[in-house]
Amino acid sequence: MELTSLHSRSTFAGKRVLLGVTGGIAAYKAAVLLREFQKLGATVQVVMTEQAQQFVGSMTFAALTNMPVRTSLNDEQAELSMGHIELARWADVFIIAPASANTIAKLAYGIADNLLTTIALASEKPLFVAPAMNQKMWAHTATQENIATLRQRGIAIIGPGNGEQACGDVGSGRMSEPEEIVATIAAQMSADVIQAPELSGSNAEHLPLLGKKVMLTAGPTREPIDPVRYISNHSSGRMGYALAEQFALVGAEVTLVSGPVCLQPPAGVTKVSINSAEQLLAAVMAQISEQDIFVSVAAVADYRPATVAEQKMKKNPAAINSAEKQNLQIELTENPDILRTVSGLMHDRPFCVGFAAETEKVVEHARNKLLNKRLDMICANQVGSEQIGFGDKPNALEVLWQDGSTSIAMTDKTDLARQLVPVITERYCATITS
Repeated sequence: MELTSLHSRSTFAGKRVLLGVTGGIAAYKAAVLLREFQKLGATVQVVMTEQAQQFVGSMTFAALTNMPVRTSLNDEQAELSMGHIELARWADVFIIAPASANTIAKLAYGIADNLLTTIALASEKPLFVAPAMNQKMWAHTATQENIATLRQRGIAIIGPGNGEQACGDVGSGRMSEPEEIVATIAAQMSADVIQAPELSGSNAEHLPLLGKKVMLTAGPTREPIDPVRYISNHSSGRMGYALAEQFALVGAEVTLVSGPVCLQPPAGVTKVSINSAEQLLAAVMAQISEQDIFVSVAAVADYRPATVAEQKMKKNPAAINSAEKQNLQIELTENPDILRTVSGLMHDRPFCVGFAAETEKVVEHARNKLLNKRLDMICANQVGSEQIGFGDKPNALEVLWQDGSTSIAMTDKTDLARQLVPVITERYCATITS
């Protein structure tokens, strides 16, 4: 997919991007990232730490930008005119990629012992940080606390991704791919005109959800028949988890109430695990009064067995050797409607977004659900074929609200989430300012 199909070239045309490169094997990706910005019309100035130069030479970036690479606070000629202040003022957007654990710690504690961290301390421009480190370093309590500190200040954290690392480990810590970094920044810059009240920090005007509380539900529910069997569905949770990650990237405080899935929660997201629809309702209602936005993505079973057997249900012994098949009847009772319960709250009602997975008449059924459940927005997608729907299959969305709609074309769930969060953000901000 072309990046420009997600966000127009005008997002970066004429923009000045300050690219900070720190030490780590992922430094080579910074050259690709630089070229992505240039393709969209941006001018890029590179600042490198001393350790970064051990992995990629400054001449590489100088050749790509036709500009001298800034590497030291001790550059007498540059600092005659307070070069670090000039660079802080020059940039429209500031991105550090890769950002090492060391640099992240310095940013969190306001340490300015090199040119890059000094610029960061002097800059009032939007700052994006793309971490890259060993998975154990990323998971360390110190790193996670530092990341939380940066988020609280309005600094957007992009990634990291999961996968095999240069050291041979497998896990979270890989620098996000350059295309993903550019698309994420573009999505947030496109929301610059949206401003929510009571925000603070240098990135507040660029992150309207900074500090806002967002609760999402994701995955399937399992409704027990007996201690070993249950009724469920094919939901993988990927859409809900992708949305949780994107909301966290724009500074929201995210709670993810999840059914049983084979996914790791995104960094910075609080996960609450549940199994049944009744457990899901209890988990949601325990915190719903604190939330600003509620996004119901979970595929909640409409029905559950009316009674649950205490022991594993056995076949009728008399039928084991019989050629005649025996039928089993299970009485079902209706599950609570979590989304309707939340949207019907008279007090402390959050902005409510529903999802409608349909096999036919997608828009018609979604529009009825929007009205009947008194939702602020609904996202409808088609399921049921081998090519689209559950799991890691691509999908498309029809997004509806009371007086408008938009469509998101077929793509993977990460891209769907990246495009959908700005739409939800715009509608939420329009609601609270109306």
